[in-house]
Amino acid sequence: MSEAEIAGMAPPAGAKHVLTTRLRDGSSVVLDHDAVVGRVESAIGWLEQAGVDATLVVCTGEFPKLAHTRPLLLAERLFVSGVEGLCGGDTKDGVLGVVCPLPQQIAMSLAKWAGVAARVEVAAATPYDGGTPAAVAAAAADLAGRGARWIVLDCMGYTEAMRTAARQRSGVPVLLARSVVARLAGEVVA
Repeated sequence: MSEAEIAGMAPPAGAKHVLTTRLRDGSSVVLDHDAVVGRVESAIGWLEQAGVDATLVVCTGEFPKLAHTRPLLLAERLFVSGVEGLCGGDTKDGVLGVVCPLPQQIAMSLAKWAGVAARVEVAAATPYDGGTPAAVAAAAADLAGRGARWIVLDCMGYTEAMRTAARQRSGVPVLLARSVVARLAGEVVA
């Protein structure tokens, strides 16, 4: 995509559903969720025409039903279900901490994770453009201070170094989206 096309997908002021992603050049961009959906669906169609056995949408943002003819895995659904399976017993009567990339995503995160825990606490720390393990660790420590028994790093952009720093600083288990999703998706193609 050209810079102009990417700029055309920017969220309008006050948008409630935004996504962030890393571009090929390493920079990141914030996109309007609704502007992305059609492009994701087109990419799924292109991949299926190319003969893939299954497609994984590698974003933990929520997506509506997407057209597909072969198995379609959504990172968001795998991650939420995986987290619920791993720590649901500890969080049904406790607190789940969520680190999301952007302050604009806090309300979305609260709604998304509400069914997994009795209480959800959210903090923002970007994995992109200067996001550091120390910043993610600070967000995790804040969440642990608010009572989180488990913390999830809810973006595929968070790294193992960020998870390690968050675990060390918070003192509670930290689940990394890319690890949970990759392990669950691997079962489909194994």
